[in-house]
Amino acid sequence: MTNQKTQNLFSNVLLFGMLVLFLGCNAPKEESYDATGTLKEYVSYFNQMEEEGVVNHISNEESYSWLEKNIPLFEAPDSTLEQTYYYRWWTFRKHLKKTPEGFVFTEFIRPVSHAGKYNTVSCALGHHVYEGRWLHDDKFIDEYILFWLIRDQYAENPQAHKYSSWLADAVYHRYLVNKDEVFVSSLVDELNQDYRQWHREKGLSNGLYWQYDVRDGMEESISGSRTDKNARPTINSYMYGNAVALANLSDLIGRDSLQEAYQNKASRLKQLVREELWDSDAQFFKAQLEDGTLSDAREAIGFIPWYFDLPADKENFARAWDQLEDPQGFLAPCGLTTAERRHPEFRTHGTGECEWDGAVWPFATTQTLKGMAKLLTGYSNHSVQKEDYFEVLKTYANSHEKNGKPYIGEYLDGKTGEWLKGDNPRSRYYNHSGFADLIINDLIGLKPQPGDSVVVKPLIPEGKWDWFLLDNVKYHDRILIIQWDKTGEKYGNGQGLRIFADGEQIYQSDTLKPATCELPGASDAHPVQQVGMK
Repeated sequence: MTNQKTQNLFSNVLLFGMLVLFLGCNAPKEESYDATGTLKEYVSYFNQMEEEGVVNHISNEESYSWLEKNIPLFEAPDSTLEQTYYYRWWTFRKHLKKTPEGFVFTEFIRPVSHAGKYNTVSCALGHHVYEGRWLHDDKFIDEYILFWLIRDQYAENPQAHKYSSWLADAVYHRYLVNKDEVFVSSLVDELNQDYRQWHREKGLSNGLYWQYDVRDGMEESISGSRTDKNARPTINSYMYGNAVALANLSDLIGRDSLQEAYQNKASRLKQLVREELWDSDAQFFKAQLEDGTLSDAREAIGFIPWYFDLPADKENFARAWDQLEDPQGFLAPCGLTTAERRHPEFRTHGTGECEWDGAVWPFATTQTLKGMAKLLTGYSNHSVQKEDYFEVLKTYANSHEKNGKPYIGEYLDGKTGEWLKGDNPRSRYYNHSGFADLIINDLIGLKPQPGDSVVVKPLIPEGKWDWFLLDNVKYHDRILIIQWDKTGEKYGNGQGLRIFADGEQIYQSDTLKPATCELPGASDAHPVQQVGMK
């Protein structure tokens, strides 16, 4: 009797197990995340959109393989941000050119008359280095930096100073990603000479710097012209950022006298910008005209000081950002305008050329978003919210469209979203701004550090996303994964915010909040200190 019951029980268990196995094998399963598969799908779509008119170092056919080896991978529940992220990497790759003097990145995909050797233009150099600092293979940005800092100086007609630049700042922030101390140490003297050359060329007797608007890459602006020598927030913010970077780089290699000199330069320039370029009535940083008065126009260049942490953390300075949400200020349906919309000279310089009197320029949008992210993560006395940043970033991503296909051009109409160069082939794939860095460094919030720590300060509004993934990020010679999974059901390895380094989990939190953790095997020695200028 007992044996019969045992046999029946065994049979029932066996049948039940087979049923579970059958149902389990045939039940729908959530697809696991396939990072390279997602990249391949996007690249395949981009490749088939149109015929490839220009081929530089990496063709469309080779683009998937190159991107798979070189870029961080991004997944989010926002298809526009995700597609634009990959589209911008795909177009960035188009501009990589191998020359007898090393790798360079072009700005225009087709030759233009005002370019230098190999069709290079230095105007967006800072954007290129910030964007390219996340590439896995260092040689592309290494050689590009060397081209502008050293090799261009031996050209028959040097072009590096044709446009204002925040090169030293970009070099230092690139170093914070790859920690190549040998490379940046070898550049300190060259960067020092470059700074001194800028001082000789553009220095004013009061300690500020002047620039033509066209040499800021911002011709036909309301505040300036191709001949007015105005002290602009652009070049003065760049020179401040470059001085801070040189102070940090000098400290890195133990050049205390040089460090002190650049700390003093930065401190003095910070004071001058706050005192001379701040319009307390308009509550905005403005261009100072040659007669010493300030322009009567608020322009997007007034947000640039925050890109470099220049303004004091005070409410009176932060009120400048009220203009970003004002339809009479810079807020237009299809992007942020480059001049306030209420000004009588807004969009009066004609269209189809290169006017910066109010049209939407991705170059300026990138700078404004970088400044906004610095405000949100490093300042306390302001009313700007993460939702504000997210909406501006979304609008920027949405602008990457023309004739129903992904597109990036020179500049666009803030009301209609129309790209104002039309079908001019020089405008296509315009490499004059950034986007991937805005996702990695600001939206997801990976903040590179001089020491062996990982700091993440996400700018995703609370409750906006239930999940995201930033994968394959090369940082301090490790591969990072930053994962947010509110319920734990998306990726199947636990809920909350998790950070992995070379496959090892180094951080976990149930909530999406700022995170700090140490890399595996990090030295117990005293961490490197970044020179502060606030």
